[in-house]
Amino acid sequence: MTSLEFRLHPVDMVHAGIIIYPVEHAQTVANFYREHLAGAPEELGAFLAFHQGPPVPFLPEEWHGKPVCIVVGMWTGDPAEGPACWQPFLDAAPVAGSMVGPMPYPALNSAFDGMYPKGLLAYWKAAFLSELSDGAINAHLDFGSRVPSVQTAVHIYPIDGAVHRVGVTDTAFPNRNARFSPVIACHWEDPGDTEKNIAWVRGYAAALQPYSETAGYINFMDGDDLPRVAENYGPNYGRLREIKSKYDPDNLFRVNQNIKPQ
Repeated sequence: MTSLEFRLHPVDMVHAGIIIYPVEHAQTVANFYREHLAGAPEELGAFLAFHQGPPVPFLPEEWHGKPVCIVVGMWTGDPAEGPACWQPFLDAAPVAGSMVGPMPYPALNSAFDGMYPKGLLAYWKAAFLSELSDGAINAHLDFGSRVPSVQTAVHIYPIDGAVHRVGVTDTAFPNRNARFSPVIACHWEDPGDTEKNIAWVRGYAAALQPYSETAGYINFMDGDDLPRVAENYGPNYGRLREIKSKYDPDNLFRVNQNIKPQ
């Protein structure tokens, strides 16, 4: 029998922001995002993204299916400070559409679930960045402006705050010095698009590689990333193999980013 115990934090209403910009302003948005987030309080969490314009009510139809740059996040501090928190993002560049205001946290977390029906094909890649460098931004501008489907999501998640206050060997996750985790999550419907979409993801990942750490976030990886498992867990990999040998010596749980028993 296996059990997990979690220490939870109460979260109810948050002041959410979903701000969509034309992709031609992505350079300005990315530079602003990098600089603004570096000095933002921990109550603000926001990621930078590249998509095709989603069919949502607050985005004019003329932008549906077109390349866009998006900032998505939430303010969990004093609700009265929410509008002022998001105003700099609204002022950073021309906005194609936005939704800013109080929202239940689960609603924000599931805002785009309807775009992902069962049966989609998928191919993902992941990395860690010690900084959102000019070179990394340029790679995102190049490939992010060519997102191949409305279901494809390229998200650049910040890693900071409490994550950096935990030791490298205190948990299985060792990447406590990373600042950003980009994920290239390509999804499509037509099997005929498989070859070109996989090539786009691999090209994107290769363009980011010179600016990336050797590891990547393991939940964002695909089947052909199995050779990276040891790098992903870094100095904790040996200890994890010992635990795997004790509790799963026959490697029953193997259809994953597999840690093999010793």
